[in-house]
Amino acid sequence: MQALLGFELDFWDYLTFLTLALVVVSVVVAYVWLAGLPGRIAIARKHPEAEAVKLLGWAGLLPTVYPWVQAFIWAFKPTDIIDIRRYPEEEAKAIDEDIARLEGKTSPAPPKAQGAGASKAPGEGDAPAPPGAKS
Repeated sequence: MQALLGFELDFWDYLTFLTLALVVVSVVVAYVWLAGLPGRIAIARKHPEAEAVKLLGWAGLLPTVYPWVQAFIWAFKPTDIIDIRRYPEEEAKAIDEDIARLEGKTSPAPPKAQGAGASKAPGEGDAPAPPGAKS
């Protein structure tokens, strides 16, 4: 090794290489933590567009910092949900399912309907007959 470098490597040289490697690893860890920060904030705040905030946070640090700043602000934005396709309870349930999926948790299973062979009393749970219907 001495002929290749022209000098002998000692303890301080190896310590320098180790320090450089630790600095590179810490910069990569800090970058990953910072890129995922808007998404984690949005998930914790149960943001309705948490997945979009998460993706914008990751993509935002690649070319410039502006999209990441936008994702960070978006994660804190208070949201009023006005969706004419669902009632508020259904929308809240759908948001909770999305957040559980993003956190890696399983969403609760929907209640099972009664099977065809289930016994029930006559008239129990039946819809009322329309006027003029024969029974």
